[in-house]
Amino acid sequence: MIGNIYVITAIAVIGGSLFGFDLSSMSAIIGTRQYNCYFNQGPHGPPFDDSPNCSGPRSDIQGGITASMPGGSFIGALLSGVLSDRLGRKSAIQVGSVIWIVGSIIICATQNIPMLMVGRFINGLSVGICSAQVPVYVAELAPPHRRGLVVGTQQWAITWGILIMFYLSYGCSFLDGNISFRLPWGLQMIPAILLFFGLLLLPESPRWLAGKDRWEDCHNVLALVHGKGDLNDTFVQVELQQLKETCDFERSNPSQSYLELFQPNMIWRTHIGVSVQIWSQLSGINVIMLYITYVFGMTGLSGNANLVASSISYVINMVVTIVALLYVDRVGRRFALIGGGISLTIWWFVCAGLMGSYGSPAPPGGLNNIAAVSWLITGAPSKAVIACSYLVVASFAPTWGPVSWIYPPELFPLRLRGKAVALATSSNWIFNFALSYFVPPAFVNIKWKTYIIFGVFSLAMTIHCFLCFPETSGKTLEEIEELFSGNTRAWRTGVAKNRLREMDTNDVELEGIKAPVHLENVSDKSKDS
Repeated sequence: MIGNIYVITAIAVIGGSLFGFDLSSMSAIIGTRQYNCYFNQGPHGPPFDDSPNCSGPRSDIQGGITASMPGGSFIGALLSGVLSDRLGRKSAIQVGSVIWIVGSIIICATQNIPMLMVGRFINGLSVGICSAQVPVYVAELAPPHRRGLVVGTQQWAITWGILIMFYLSYGCSFLDGNISFRLPWGLQMIPAILLFFGLLLLPESPRWLAGKDRWEDCHNVLALVHGKGDLNDTFVQVELQQLKETCDFERSNPSQSYLELFQPNMIWRTHIGVSVQIWSQLSGINVIMLYITYVFGMTGLSGNANLVASSISYVINMVVTIVALLYVDRVGRRFALIGGGISLTIWWFVCAGLMGSYGSPAPPGGLNNIAAVSWLITGAPSKAVIACSYLVVASFAPTWGPVSWIYPPELFPLRLRGKAVALATSSNWIFNFALSYFVPPAFVNIKWKTYIIFGVFSLAMTIHCFLCFPETSGKTLEEIEELFSGNTRAWRTGVAKNRLREMDTNDVELEGIKAPVHLENVSDKSKDS
């Protein structure tokens, strides 16, 4: 059994890469002639027309094709809470990997638009399960001072999935016929196979084991991951005792349904967990991630030049996310979210100003026969729009990207964590669904004003975060409970200093909270458990 938290994380977050694979498998392909001819609904259709003027699916249908994946993810995320609580975090993720393989087979063999949408919906079920439960799993295994790093790696895995699949799809675009999109759609099942078998080598979440009264297994996992196999390690003993006390308390509050998340003592943190996921979508990042070829098409780019320019945004996304992994536990969640929100607001409004001031409507039917490419901007302003699009990605990648996954698992008690994160993640996916469907028709109907909408959203989420989101960085999952029991204003909360190992034999300091612990008693209690 593997006990190194970084190896555990590297395997688990393959589940995050599935979302990236699915996202760029569509964004890299929707601009290709092969795809647009096979699924053509334009004047040279219906489908299987090899005319160079193929326009592909109508904008509303393309929105539906793209949105079918987040639609499935919404349902998968909600189901994941029940799966996770009953089967365990690890088993729930394995179920998700099997579902992904089934969906990928259907997509690879697709014969028409309805079949493609069904396959993407099934893939979405998998992404919903994995995106909700991978952060819970690694958060419950990670030591507090590394939690942001390892949970944030989920976002980094997503960026890797986007990047790998985009270049794979780009390479396949040079193939003739429908093999150009069937091949990458088939190859995307490989990471799910690796995830399923890799999880067999990993331990179960110690907090889930504790919730099932499997104390010996829980003790062994804590020792494996946090004590290098030493069952008598001081920190392991303290963690075990904290878990026991937490479980004893939660047994006196046995309700574990979704409804408890909306009770007075829990609804505030539920609103925060749901909001951070919703805002991550309303930031507009998926306009860039899903429809970058449309955005750059408006700047006059087409064909390979468009695909290459689009791929740069995915490289930026992957590289800049590393910054978040290095600093997010030091500077905290609030600094990242507020700073990212301010930056996103600036770049969206700059884009809107450039497009509105220097652009003009495209010919009827859109550029390159794609209706969603409905606006044209050229010259130096077009280059500025491309640069601002890259800056949107660079602003989101180290801030809202990883923190929106790190934050929700930190907010909730053990008995509700699986369901709470599932609910928060489902809110991400339902808004992803709505925006995936909304953007192509928006480009057709309100054109450059679409940018103003996302600028306003970015400003609103920055204000909301400042007023309502408390700092959780550096605090133990159990300690965060105390954060919500007081009346401290969100803007007065700060990062807890890391003093995990500054302890003596009778007095233990955990993340800045002193807890008197008699180690011999802890050991005795763990044996009794």
